[in-house]
Amino acid sequence: MKVCFQVHVSGTVQGVFFRASTQQQAIEYGISGYAHNLADGDVELMICGEQENVEAMLQWLEHGPENAEVTELQSKQVPLQEFNHFSIG
Repeated sequence: MKVCFQVHVSGTVQGVFFRASTQQQAIEYGISGYAHNLADGDVELMICGEQENVEAMLQWLEHGPENAEVTELQSKQVPLQEFNHFSIG
């Protein structure tokens, strides 16, 4: 079953290749969506895909790449959306 989650990640998540690493993980998990930097230093994501892959991605996002320091992760399921790939902006 396909699902979509909107995710808000706080901490040291800008300037540490968080979005690029997230895109790489998303491709490995077959997830589409996006990752955008926010003005307050956080990152907002939309992740859509098979439920078990999205759950694995959410677990990965709890710590992110090596140089990131995730202090808070908020996620909520949203209506299914279709994306062709995982983009970063």
